[in-house]
Amino acid sequence: MSSTFVSLLVLLLAAALLLPAAPVSAADPAKPDKLWVYFGTYTGKKSKGIYRSELDLATGKLTAPVLAGEAVNPSFLALHPGGRFLYAVGEVAKFKGESAGGVVAFALDPKTGDLTALNQQSSRGGGPCHIVVDAQGRNALVANYGGGSVAALPIGADGKLAPATGFAQHKGSGVNKQRQEGPHAHSINLDAANRFAFAADLGLDKVLVYRFDPAKGTLTPHDPPAAPVPPGSGPRHFAFHPSGKFAYVINEMLCTVTAFAYDPAKGTLKELQTITTLPHEVKPGYSTAEVVVHPSGKFLYGSNRGHDSIAIFTIDPATGLLTPAGHEPTRGKTPRNFNVDPTGTYLLAANQGSDTVSVFRIDPATGKLGFVGQTEVPAPVCVKFLAPPK
Repeated sequence: MSSTFVSLLVLLLAAALLLPAAPVSAADPAKPDKLWVYFGTYTGKKSKGIYRSELDLATGKLTAPVLAGEAVNPSFLALHPGGRFLYAVGEVAKFKGESAGGVVAFALDPKTGDLTALNQQSSRGGGPCHIVVDAQGRNALVANYGGGSVAALPIGADGKLAPATGFAQHKGSGVNKQRQEGPHAHSINLDAANRFAFAADLGLDKVLVYRFDPAKGTLTPHDPPAAPVPPGSGPRHFAFHPSGKFAYVINEMLCTVTAFAYDPAKGTLKELQTITTLPHEVKPGYSTAEVVVHPSGKFLYGSNRGHDSIAIFTIDPATGLLTPAGHEPTRGKTPRNFNVDPTGTYLLAANQGSDTVSVFRIDPATGKLGFVGQTEVPAPVCVKFLAPPK
């Protein structure tokens, strides 16, 4: 072998080491090719509880739903971080004779996705409408719209719920005497550090802040105890930016979104901006429902009922401020909750009034939504994703 050839071979090997790595194949085995999608519903003539479909991540096709687990008005759902359990509110006015709703625990079959009821507990307030599970999987936190309260229920190693160990009764009223005659806790969320809980209360025009102890399952009013929004707004649902520096609340009554700067060390919110979700003034019968930040942190989406659309905003990564980027019709009536899948590829909108779920593909550059298709789901309210085991 000549010295010239050896020198050339060394140069070629060195050049190869400097080349960028080959892109990861779209068929990366670490990434799921489909997701299970669970739908919370209002039960009645068409619905019997919680339904499940499969979302094909290549095509956006959603299979016809099957009944995964029976329950009464399981309107909002939360998945355990381990994927073994699912929790649902039972949106009723009475639970075992008391003025409260229920919270139901289900075991989730990793092979079929079916749900088996484990037990249920009181939500400690009427009309529970929102639920989350903390990052450690030790507590389910619930917001009671009718009762105007929030509660924390411990979760056992077997997934069963224990009676509430944390409870806070909201007090006061708002400027709209018809809708804000008293407190109406509409959602509860936790920060990434699992230290603070945020309860948007429609009746008080406030996002109340609690110190959360996951070991004890307690909620303690923070100082300051709340962040206000403009009077008559009716804050409903709340979402954090993935950076942890910003948060957003969608306001049901005035059809607006309020952006906040968030201090994770202090657990405090500071209002930055309040912006409309509509292309025109609010009309009778219009309201908002859900707010979701895209996993990339580049876009924010909000659902408009009456206008029956998804409002699209871009997010300034430095300031957290929102800029309107258009509206997409949901192809159905009364869009309630919607969700963006964990890969950031699709948005699924639950059209409660037309018994349908619409699938949209998200443009990663602009955030715009392209309609893919629609599946019939009875009275859908909530959308949750879970990657099935390989």
